[in-house]
Amino acid sequence: MNVLTSLLSSNQSIIMGVLNATPDSFSDGGRFNTVESALTQALTMCEQGADIIDVGGESTRPGAQAVSVDDEIKRVVPIIEVIRQHSDVCISIDTSKPAVMRAAVEAGANLINDVNGLQAQGGLDICAELNVPVCVMHMQGKPRTMQAKPVYNNVVDDIKTFFEQRIQACIDAGIQRENIILDVGFGFGKTLQHNLQLLKNLSEFQVFDLPLLAGLSRKSMLGKILNDDSPENRLYASVAAAVLARNNGAKIIRVHDVKPTVDALKVCDAMNGV
Repeated sequence: MNVLTSLLSSNQSIIMGVLNATPDSFSDGGRFNTVESALTQALTMCEQGADIIDVGGESTRPGAQAVSVDDEIKRVVPIIEVIRQHSDVCISIDTSKPAVMRAAVEAGANLINDVNGLQAQGGLDICAELNVPVCVMHMQGKPRTMQAKPVYNNVVDDIKTFFEQRIQACIDAGIQRENIILDVGFGFGKTLQHNLQLLKNLSEFQVFDLPLLAGLSRKSMLGKILNDDSPENRLYASVAAAVLARNNGAKIIRVHDVKPTVDALKVCDAMNGV
């Protein structure tokens, strides 16, 4: 049983701590893009209760610049290697590039987290070969332009259809169904109204009987609700969103602020366990 399978088999929330090895991520860009600072942050998040460390080497915020495969590998592989030397925590690689997926898993990553839903050429085949869990996220459009004018017939039904197609594509490629995690992609090609509809109706995605990951931490949808442009001022809103997502069916909660979220979700889990 791999480390993530063991986590998923429990009734407790799973906390995924965000570790951006980038100069330009929307919230913490430039803070953890050296091996030393990244390791310190990863170990701190582990001490605070993170079950997964999600390492990313390319920002997916609207308008962010694309990163080459070689540059992304140079950013993430040394960090994954040093975390693995110091901890047996589950490590996730946040990438859409098949070559980065392979390099990261070979360096010690346990999970592939792809905002593009494994749609890059060769992505499905490499994930099947690597035989590690994969998170398939929904995104309308591309990161640079996804927030231009997102339109859906029905955001919940449209994403359900997307998941049906991607789950089948994964299985057809040889990925085991039990290795698939789903993420509706809050903020990725969605208006505030779309995001709120997804959060309110997240439990509908339990129809697939697969773990759901929710990433709402510090996102602009919360800034719009708060009328605050600063990601650092969205802690309380992020924790509230995490609680709502957990109570509506999310198993894995992806966050920047580990300790406050861990504490809040312990209350959720205690209530749900009664």
